[in-house]
Amino acid sequence: MEDTTTAKPISTSDMQQADVVNPHTKQKWAYSPIVKEHFFHPKNLLLEEPTEGQFDSRGTVGSPACGDVMDIWIKVDPSEDRVIDLKWKTFGCGSAIAATSMFSVMVTENGGLKIDDALKIKPQDIMERLGGLPNRKIHCSVLADKAFRKAVNNYFHATGQHTRVEVDGARVIDSRMNITDKDIEEAVLEGARNLEEVQKKLKVGVGDPESIPEIEQLIRFYSEKYYG
Repeated sequence: MEDTTTAKPISTSDMQQADVVNPHTKQKWAYSPIVKEHFFHPKNLLLEEPTEGQFDSRGTVGSPACGDVMDIWIKVDPSEDRVIDLKWKTFGCGSAIAATSMFSVMVTENGGLKIDDALKIKPQDIMERLGGLPNRKIHCSVLADKAFRKAVNNYFHATGQHTRVEVDGARVIDSRMNITDKDIEEAVLEGARNLEEVQKKLKVGVGDPESIPEIEQLIRFYSEKYYG
């Protein structure tokens, strides 16, 4: 929990109350009490592998080699098309734990949401319920969203509801580098906010200058989507 995106210089007395203090810049970012509650006391966390038949579907995103990994399991009441249980575990940071814990509560509270309503939950909704997250940690709420959508798609496949599967297709933007719109989205989620910063991560558009206008449009779109 080291982010200082919204940080301001503070006094020595304030430093004693800060959750995160950069020892070099003396800046802080204090996590909300709700974030801390869900980090220290995560809801619906599954510590052991589930038993056979305990859940109807599983969704996994991420890779240990690349960073965060998220697993989500769901149980569905087919008569009402309602998610009646959701468990999860993650190899990730405190923000990922808090965001997924809150997401699990949002999906299962009051008897559980219908699948279509649960799919309407956006990362911004999770962050609002948490009282905010640092900009660099927004991708943590996206991780829960993606794992859940994958679990739902797997459920649809398993139950023969193939027409309900949501296809999250990627479109090639830079044909020379084979960079897709999803690659650009991930770069923005990782903190790139303009063409130069995205190119540092992806080299997109360097050998294909004709693609730059579309790249810049995507950067603006994803920046507004996730950061407002």
